Amino acid sequence: MSRRHAAEKREVNPDAKFGDLVIAKFMNCLMFDGKKSVAEAIVYGAMDKIKNKTSQDPVRVFHDALENVKPSLEVRSRRVGGATYQVPVEVRNDRRQALAIRWLIDYSRKRSETTMVDRLSGELLDAANNRGAAVKKREDTHRMAEANKAFSHYRW
Repeated sequence: MSRRHAAEKREVNPDAKFGDLVIAKFMNCLMFDGKKSVAEAIVYGAMDKIKNKTSQDPVRVFHDALENVKPSLEVRSRRVGGATYQVPVEVRNDRRQALAIRWLIDYSRKRSETTMVDRLSGELLDAANNRGAAVKKREDTHRMAEANKAFSHYRW
């Protein structure tokens, strides 16, 4: 990692259907081997399924799910005098969003439904209702940070 300057942020264009930057980032993270049309079909299919199931605005449900999965605290390893401590630190906004997107996609892929559209819509609905594996991951992360609060004076 270069110490000279931070990597510059790439500009992400909003998605075609909803005009939302976060959905576009979500699609890019979901994409395998540059197959954006497949990722678009999965995300838009999941949005249609959410609209049919709940009759709510699917973009609103998506943002609620993302907000429920975003962690506010995490632990970082800090080496002090030969011992490694798990030090709780606050998470920056862009990292919060990246972690939430990553967790939603990972736990969607691990679900047992047959198609990825079903898995993604199920995980988004669960996360919007504050349950599901991605929300559990956030709770575990917060619990770990809370348990290691004694080492917070090692923060840098």
